[in-house]
Amino acid sequence: MLAKRIIPCLDVKDGRTVKGTNFIGLRDAGDPVELAEKYSAEGADELVFLDISATNEGRKTFTSLVSDIARRINVPFTVGGGISTPDDIGRLLGAGADKASINTAAVRDPSLIESAARNFGSQCIVLAVDAKLTDDGWRVFLNGGRMATDLDAIEWMRRGVELGAGEILLTSMNADGTKDGFEIELTRSISESVTVPVIASGGAGSRDDFAEVFVRGKADAALAASVFHYGEIQIPELKRFLQMRGIEVRL
Repeated sequence: MLAKRIIPCLDVKDGRTVKGTNFIGLRDAGDPVELAEKYSAEGADELVFLDISATNEGRKTFTSLVSDIARRINVPFTVGGGISTPDDIGRLLGAGADKASINTAAVRDPSLIESAARNFGSQCIVLAVDAKLTDDGWRVFLNGGRMATDLDAIEWMRRGVELGAGEILLTSMNADGTKDGFEIELTRSISESVTVPVIASGGAGSRDDFAEVFVRGKADAALAASVFHYGEIQIPELKRFLQMRGIEVRL
């Protein structure tokens, strides 16, 4: 069995790490380079950097910031935000990213997943999905959660894997920032229906939440932001707790 991964997320806007609730009410959480270096030293298995306003502002991800972070860490590093072409992915990988996370552009042009996987390998392509529970079920939202679609989230994730995505980053907009726990049933549904690793995101508030999403949700990795940024959960302590619960992690 592969070890479960703990992944801090750096949501970056205007060069600063920010965090909100349900994708709104953003507040400052610190310098992304300093945070990345800290998490790498504390034993994070990977890091995710999301330039959360790039797509909505119609610009590309800040590669200089990506390079600064990549030089300071020694763990795999996923970058997303403002990616719309294979060239954008190549630019970020060249700046030091190990994987590229694509979201809005993949929905608008699914062939981007195919071409990206063909050019760089599926292992470099993470399909990020911002899912929100509506009256019609779980639906995909775009542009940093600002734009609703009628796309069924589970069906879209399955299709993304068929097109070549090597990993799924599933964020529940309903749970995001609430600290009420991950969206277990949704995570389990997609974990059981795709053949690639699934990263659960949105709702982490306690060590038990991580254990639950690994055991009941069958997630391969769990991503969180505010509980790490504001010191509510320490990564070494979390990993020891999970190990005591019989969950395999890298110490």
